[in-house]
Amino acid sequence: MQRLSTRSVPERHRLAFVHDFVARHVAGMEFRPLDPRSFDIDLAAYALPDAVTLAQAHYSPLDGARSRALLGDGRDDYQLMIHSTDHQVSVDGKPPITVAAGDLMIVNQAVWTECRLPETWLRVVQLDRTRLARLLPRIDRSGCYIIPATTPGLHLFAGYAELLRQSPPGDAEAAALAARHLYDLVAHLLGDVVPGDTARGGEGIGAARMALVRKEILSRLTDPELDIGTIARRQGVTPRYIQRLFAAEGTSFTEYLRESRLQLAMRQLRDGQTGSIADIAFAAGFQDLSHFNRAFRGHFGCTPSDIRAATLRERAG
Repeated sequence: MQRLSTRSVPERHRLAFVHDFVARHVAGMEFRPLDPRSFDIDLAAYALPDAVTLAQAHYSPLDGARSRALLGDGRDDYQLMIHSTDHQVSVDGKPPITVAAGDLMIVNQAVWTECRLPETWLRVVQLDRTRLARLLPRIDRSGCYIIPATTPGLHLFAGYAELLRQSPPGDAEAAALAARHLYDLVAHLLGDVVPGDTARGGEGIGAARMALVRKEILSRLTDPELDIGTIARRQGVTPRYIQRLFAAEGTSFTEYLRESRLQLAMRQLRDGQTGSIADIAFAAGFQDLSHFNRAFRGHFGCTPSDIRAATLRERAG
């Protein structure tokens, strides 16, 4: 955890220290205190894997800007901010809007932003744009989103982030898991907010991703250890995102995998594949013969032996 309190910094150096701290740990910003004589800021930032930063701050009244000049630094991560007081924000040169205390504001750092803050407590979660776009392919359609404090799921996300700030993960594995949870929670929170979210709409980038997921599954059907985590890692997305893609089509990863394996077994039986029924079941990725027989009968309305016998009769006739 990195910390800065301007109370421990000489007055003439305070603003420089704040700019340096924020630039190194959170974002490139310019600040102008409304009353330089009473300028006071407390900052804390904690880094997690996958380009996640958790931060909190207490500001005395000031103006802040992610100015056009600063946009040249190439930052394009998303900042998710919750303030304790109402404040004014202007994004990409548009007229100022009021963000109410407790609302979540999500801003892309590649967008020109100006704000006027009263004295406020601020909590920030910074997420990698590329990683977030894998979960919400069309998030870049807007540089800023305002999520009301009453939105379902917001308290879950904010509470989890606050828990991580107060009790940071104890090891690298736990930290990586916590970072993934934050991405998944934000994707869930924004699922009905991002225009044309393809995890729900099933078109564009989301449809292309679904096609790749299906192709990956079909190429690995015979692997009995295949699971959603394997597919997610190979696709560079999270299991939650894949689940949402299938849910949008009224099915699930597990159902699609089972049906695809059953179809493979059916083709092998129809083609006169030699070997026992157990051999065909295991070759299709099933690990338990009785489970295969039940699933096959439930899906096709007959047993594998029935199909084999019918195939032999057709060929003999």
